[in-house]
Amino acid sequence: MTVATTPYIDIFTDALDMAVRAPSVHNTQPWRWSLREDGIHLYADATRHLAVTDPAQRALLMSCGAALHHMRVALAMLGWSAEVTYLPDDAVPDHLAALALSPRQPTARDIELAAAISHRQSDRRRYGARPVPQAHVREVSSAARAFGAAARQVPPDLRSELATAARTASLRHAADPAYLHELAVWSGRHGTPDGVPAANTPVQRSDAEVAVRRFESPELADLATQPEAAEWLVLCTIGDDRQARLQAGEAASALLLSATALGLSSSLQSEPLAMPDLRARLRRHVLADCAYPQTMVRLGWLPPGAAPLPHTPRRPAADVIDTHAGR
Repeated sequence: MTVATTPYIDIFTDALDMAVRAPSVHNTQPWRWSLREDGIHLYADATRHLAVTDPAQRALLMSCGAALHHMRVALAMLGWSAEVTYLPDDAVPDHLAALALSPRQPTARDIELAAAISHRQSDRRRYGARPVPQAHVREVSSAARAFGAAARQVPPDLRSELATAARTASLRHAADPAYLHELAVWSGRHGTPDGVPAANTPVQRSDAEVAVRRFESPELADLATQPEAAEWLVLCTIGDDRQARLQAGEAASALLLSATALGLSSSLQSEPLAMPDLRARLRRHVLADCAYPQTMVRLGWLPPGAAPLPHTPRRPAADVIDTHAGR
């Protein structure tokens, strides 16, 4: 029996239903998957690349890396380990990973992380005044390290660097018609299977310590006035090639799922990192020129009584299966 026959098709389908819940830039879901005799294969979907928002395709690769990690978590819960070969075909640059499967017994941690997939959300609202325990910060940082990344906790005296970079990026984008058009295409959505829903995006707050990205037509009420005790992390890597960015996406997924399992809320902020000068400034002032910043992570507790967010939509799994890839 080959991998591409039953019951492996059922396993792939079940795992894919969970993998598509991965976070992605503007919820573009820029991935394609195929099941072949030698295993599962991940491809980038270049038709979903945000050319203005993400000119270097860094966010696209990280999005696909997050989906890859979600797939590995789902397979582990279903009783399969996945040995990953990154960028397996130089002649097909969109072929990002090949997964060779072997049976294994799921652990309690596998089940815990898989359960977190359905609960994790990008929550851009103001968080509460309850501090995040340092033990939690260490735990989520450890999850990222398993994928070759580091999560640098940003102390309060350096958060002005994040704030300046985020504010500068926002102002530049607000004056860029091409960016605003792309943003309007992919956000402010109602009833679509992709893009950022209006119901999940709050109005950008002037009193935020670090501004979140401004989206089209925000409808989410964020009336909290309490002081926010969020923690900020910069996820970074020693290298900055395509594999490093893909693995940074895995690390981000591992960090976010670990945070969700602890009951923390989270969101990513990568807007300034698409601008080379701002990214270089953060590398220099926050990371001491020792690593490349790949995304910024905000962690915190929702204030008491905060309403749950609606789930962001996803394309049906059938829409991301490529029956012709690799043939």
